[in-house]
Amino acid sequence: MLVAVWIIEVIHWGSALVGLFAFVHALLQRADAYSAADRKSKPIWMLITGGATLAMVLFYLDPFSPGMIFWVPAAAASLVYLVDVRPKLIEVQRGGSNW
Repeated sequence: MLVAVWIIEVIHWGSALVGLFAFVHALLQRADAYSAADRKSKPIWMLITGGATLAMVLFYLDPFSPGMIFWVPAAAASLVYLVDVRPKLIEVQRGGSNW
């Protein structure tokens, strides 16, 4: 039982850190890069990643609250940013692919 609790702790804090990284990355990017990458605007992604991070941290403060159902969508939103939006932003800001 103790091992399961530690696994949940690691997953929770790991996902919260991933969300924080996604938020900070979204914050530091140029606003025009989002439109150039054909993605939603910078304020929308900051709201999505910031809200996701907040939801994951608040879930930890009261893990048995009804709000815990937002943890999985919050983690998924952060991962969508990192897997889909972030690579496109990096590509656009580096000047595209040379292939």
